[in-house]
Amino acid sequence: MIELQKLCKDYHTRQGRKRVLNDVNLRVAKGENIGILGRNGAGKSTLIRMISGAELPTSGRILRDMSVSWPLAFGGAFQGSLTGMDNLRFICRVYGADAKAAEPFVQEFSELGYYLREPVKTYSAGMRARLAFAISMAIEFDCFLIDEIIAVGDSRFHAKCHQELFEKRTDRSLIIVSHDAGYIREHCDSAAVLVRGKLHTFENIEEAYAFYQESAG
Repeated sequence: MIELQKLCKDYHTRQGRKRVLNDVNLRVAKGENIGILGRNGAGKSTLIRMISGAELPTSGRILRDMSVSWPLAFGGAFQGSLTGMDNLRFICRVYGADAKAAEPFVQEFSELGYYLREPVKTYSAGMRARLAFAISMAIEFDCFLIDEIIAVGDSRFHAKCHQELFEKRTDRSLIIVSHDAGYIREHCDSAAVLVRGKLHTFENIEEAYAFYQESAG
């Protein structure tokens, strides 16, 4: 289970302290798929980074008793001067995964060929996203975090990503943050809406979407 308890996040701006998340509570059980709707700037990405552990809350607690991925297809944590393979080995050490077992999968799935032996700083954004997604699938997490719609590569590669995550890993938990209600409907069992720093939870996705539309007015 992942549980957020009274989570708050403040940022310091030129106009003073700004509270982005205010007293957020959420519980995600193993195997549960939950979508979080919110407009641009609502704090969705901040929330997903905190769940992953990449960013700390100002106050409150995050309890995790299952392994949690980084936001899928996010390559911001790569060390640019290292090769793709070196980054894979480093990330596997951090997460306690077997790098030798992961290497063949990443090589085949990413389709990056000899570029895996080149520094990541020479990669295009699409290549970094392919590498990040492949590593995410090579390291088996209990819960996958998705920040907006995964659109990695061309339509063929996108379909391969969809099959790997949504069809082969139906027993895993998903937390998807997006402003696309259709994407949430397709992949989630329940939904929440992030509005003005507050998270409103709903068991029914249609109720969540109705509230989401009203809150935008």
